[in-house]
This record gives sequence, C-alpha cells and structure tokens, in this order.
Amino acid sequence: MFDTIYDVIVVGGGHAGAEAAASAANMGSKTLLITMNLQNIGQMSCNPAMGGIAKGQIVREIDALGGYSGIVSDKTAIQFKMLNRSKGPAMWSPRVQSDRMLFAAEWRLMLEQTPNLDFYQDMVTDLLFEGDAISGVVTTLGIKIKAKSVVLTSGTFLNGLIHIGEKQFGGGRAGESASFGITERLIEKGFSSGRMKTGTPPRVDGRSLDYSKMFEQPGDERPAKFSFLNSTVPLKQQRSCHMTYTSPVVHDLLREGFDRSPMFNGRIQSIGPRYCPSVEDKINRFSEKERHQIFVEPEGWNTVEVYVNGFSTSLPEEVQFKALRAVDGFEQVKFFRPGYAIEYDYFPPTQLKHNLETKPISGLFFAGQINGTTGYEEAASQGLMAGINAHLHVKGNSPFTLSRDEAYIGVLIDDLITKGTEEPYRMFTSRAEYRTLLRQDNADTRLTPKAHALGLASDERLHQMEKQEHKADALISFFSETSIKPETINPILERKSSAPTKQSVKMNKVLSRPNISIDDFLAHPPVADFVRSHDIDSTVLEQAEIQIKYAGYIAKEKAQADKLTQLDYVAIPEDFDYQKVNSLSIEARQKLSEIKPVTIAQASRISGVSPSDLSVLLVYMGR
Repeated sequence: MFDTIYDVIVVGGGHAGAEAAASAANMGSKTLLITMNLQNIGQMSCNPAMGGIAKGQIVREIDALGGYSGIVSDKTAIQFKMLNRSKGPAMWSPRVQSDRMLFAAEWRLMLEQTPNLDFYQDMVTDLLFEGDAISGVVTTLGIKIKAKSVVLTSGTFLNGLIHIGEKQFGGGRAGESASFGITERLIEKGFSSGRMKTGTPPRVDGRSLDYSKMFEQPGDERPAKFSFLNSTVPLKQQRSCHMTYTSPVVHDLLREGFDRSPMFNGRIQSIGPRYCPSVEDKINRFSEKERHQIFVEPEGWNTVEVYVNGFSTSLPEEVQFKALRAVDGFEQVKFFRPGYAIEYDYFPPTQLKHNLETKPISGLFFAGQINGTTGYEEAASQGLMAGINAHLHVKGNSPFTLSRDEAYIGVLIDDLITKGTEEPYRMFTSRAEYRTLLRQDNADTRLTPKAHALGLASDERLHQMEKQEHKADALISFFSETSIKPETINPILERKSSAPTKQSVKMNKVLSRPNISIDDFLAHPPVADFVRSHDIDSTVLEQAEIQIKYAGYIAKEKAQADKLTQLDYVAIPEDFDYQKVNSLSIEARQKLSEIKPVTIAQASRISGVSPSDLSVLLVYMGR
C-alpha cells in the first residue's frame, strides 16, 4: 500500500479527520486515514454529547451534506433534547447525550464500510513537498507515503502539553502521546502558529453519587433525531442527566489551590475557550456569583462513569477532589481520573482559503482545532468541507464553498478565514446574521441538493427530501387558500386567550398568531382529511407551521441576503496590490494584504475595513 499515490491522506482520526476521510472516499478519491490509535477513531475527548446551541444546526447540516456525524449520534444516543423550545424556531437546537464507547465504535464501523478508504496506525511527523505543493507525509517509522492532497486534523496533539496543578507532561489527550514535527516543518514553509488551551473536568464513579440531592434532567417526552435519513429512529427509552450547584464553600476550597494553578501562576500562557471556562476561571471572573451549575452526565448505557460538566479544571488533583466532595450529591465521590488542561499548537486560519486549503501550500488542507476552533461539531463540519475540497482539488474541479446565508458551516468558515481568531472559536446562533433562514429543521432543503450534485447524496435521498418539501408546500397553500368560519375557530381562540374573529378568515392568518399552533387545527375535518390524504407527518407539520408563522421574517432576511450576495460577484484579483491604493486607510491596506479577500463581500467583513474603503475598492473593480 505504501507504493500507492493516494488522492487524499487524512492525518488524524478525530471528528474532523473521520468526516474528511468519509467525504473524500465517498466522492471517489483513493483515501488513507492515518491516526495514532485506530481504537480512538471518533473519540469524544471531552463531554459525551453532540449538538447544542448552534452546534445542533451544524450536525443537521453535516447530515444533509452526506456526512456521518448525525447518523452516528442517533445510533449511539442515550438522551435527546431540543433546546430553546421557548424561543423562536431560529433558536431551536437539537442535542443528544451519547454513549461514549458506542460512539467511537460506530464511527469506526461506518468508516470501515466506506469504499476507497484505507487505514494506517502511526504518527505523522513530517510532510513532503514538491515546490509549493504538498506531495505526501512521513511517519515515525520513517515511511514516506505519497499523496496528491493532505488534510491535517491534528486536534490538540501538535506539541500537546497537559497540566494538572504544577505537574506537566506531554500528551495530546489523557493516556496518549503528543505529536511532534509538523509544526516546525510548517513554520519552515512560512506559516505562523500560536498556542491555545482547552480543559476537561474529572470523570467520576456514578455509584458514589447521591442523585436524590440533585435535580433530574430528563430528555424530551417525544424525542426527535439528528439524521434526515430513515435509517435511524428516535429513542424509545432514555437516560436522565442531573444538575447540582457549586457553593461558596466549594469556591473557597478551590481558591486554596490558586497559587498552584497553572492558569494563575504563569505556567499556561495561551488563551482558553471564553464560553467554556474552567471552574477556577469562573469563580475568579464572576466572584459575585455564589453558585455555578454542574451537569452530571452519564457516559453511556452500561457504564458507571460520569462526566462532571461545568467543573473543568487544571487545579492539583487533591484540590479538585476536596472541592468536588463539597458539592451536593458528591459527598462520597470517587474519581476515575482528575480534570486537566492541555496546551497545543494551532495555525491562525487567516492563512486559509474559503475551501480550507492553505494559501502557502497547494493541496494542503487544515480542519478542526488546528484552525483555532473548539467543539466536535465545528471540527466535524470543517473536516467534511476539507475532505470534499481535497477531492475536488485532486480532480481539478472548482472548490465547494457555502455562503453565510446558506449554512452555519458557511458562517463558521467565513468567520475563521476573514476575521481569524485568537481564542478557541465556538459557534453561536448570534454569529449568524441570517439565522431565521438557517434553522435546524430546513437543513436538508438547504443542502441536500448540493450534496446530490457532489455525489454525496443518492437519488433516493434527494427524492425523499423533495417529497417532504412538496408536502409542506401543499399544506402551506391549503392553509393560505382555505377559510375557516368564526363558529369553528372562535372556541379555539377563546381557549388560547386570543381575540375572536367576526368573519371567516384564511387559516394561515389565524396560525400566524403567536399563541396558536398547527395542532389546534388538526381536529378540524378539512385539515384532518388533508393531512391524512397527503400522508403528512409531524416533521412536515412543523416545517409548514414555521414557514407560515415566520413568513415575513423569512422573506425579509432572504431579501437582505440577496442584496448583500451581489457583492459576492464583485471579484478581487488574487494579485491585487493594496499598498498602491493610497485612498485606502493604512489599517485596511494591512488587513487586506494579509487576508487577501476574493470578493468585495468578504472584504466588507474584515475588521478594520470601513465603508469608505469598500467604496474605493468598488471604484478600482469598475463598479
């Protein structure tokens, strides 16, 4: 196999690497996945969960594009929740609690069943180049493997350094060694790099916990699922999580170890995730708060191991243990392993193109934490896109990219390459200016046609999506064209404390009211007959209801997106010399020269580029 010149080599078997390998191989590229431990493909290094605020939308998008994360999540879930149901549908975010061991096992099983994909267990320590193009990799054993493109998904392994109190040791994850050599080689090639930090909480023995002192957190009564495919089904039984709180006593015990905390004594210089701080960081930054939430999450169906979400820490293990025993329900807790922090190398993502190919080296792609992101979902989506584009690069085809009004994945990548990041980047709904368009429920209608064009979605899958879309459109038309009499609708309106109507009114007008749902119409014979005759399920009902209720908002966002999209068609030549344009501000010249935006739209999103700078560029582009 080492004589083979692979189309795509994927380095690393985490969430980014697994999705990259799957997408490249499924598109027809001869692909090799090299990872340090084949037993840990798709390993959940931190919390045993997928999805959450904005992250759930990303998993749905990955599934709609033909990725595996949604399928694996459904098959290994132990609990499902739709978060933010009390808010508008743009904020609804699916999340599953996962069985950690089953999750990795299912990922490996799916990859082993993927054609065109080979595996090799080894550490990549060097890269091969031919001029300014990648040509392969070198492993610890000195094996040189040639490739037409390479996707680096190194996670937290590049020069990884683990901290527990004053103790330090090399590692990319607990029990696994760090990776060396790649950073140094890329710096030689002109790349700039930096350091970031992340952390993880203790894992504990669930048999030592007193759940009666905690608040139960059950899953949804009618759980949904991630994948749009019929090959997965919603959970029929679920495991509950639990919630408890820290206290002033816990905070005082943690403060006793601050002098030995690597975060406070200078041992850790890099920046950690703003929105997932360690427990010591929380009580230091928010000293006025008397308590913080602790979520107690089971690691699977058949294990007693528990993940203590909200208690991420790098304090000395004896301080962790003493403080955790002061938390309600943890008085007799036993550790499986202490929490720790890890520092690792990353490469500022402004060095990437929109297709995640590096600007200095042709055929070399970065995905995941190497780009400064945090989270399984963010990594997986980058891996999917990098794998797709590595295949397209090898075949000489145009790159595949997603715009900010097409997907959260598009927002994520555009943010990274346009703005860069100096702290671990996490996706939120607030980062997307078109979040009413980018809902979790419509990811398939947005993206499955694109996946079909790429060869990642079958004809059958596209037909299934179009069939559901036609049903929703038919139901929307029915509601828009059918009137309902006052004597029929007023009892419902009165029951819902909504103003009655004095004349017949179109049903879509009634459904547009905030406290009226489509379920209120299902007992009305014409609606019930239509739903039954058209074989309309709950998914279609939800789709139609959202589109009717939020039609005005959706139309407004679409118009705004279409207007701004016009700037995407104003291209900037790759060799454009900003330094010669004296009318641009000095900051704009510096930022534009560094990032090299490909369109005026991308230039408009660069920090430091003003509207007047854009006007100057438009003049130079002949607009």
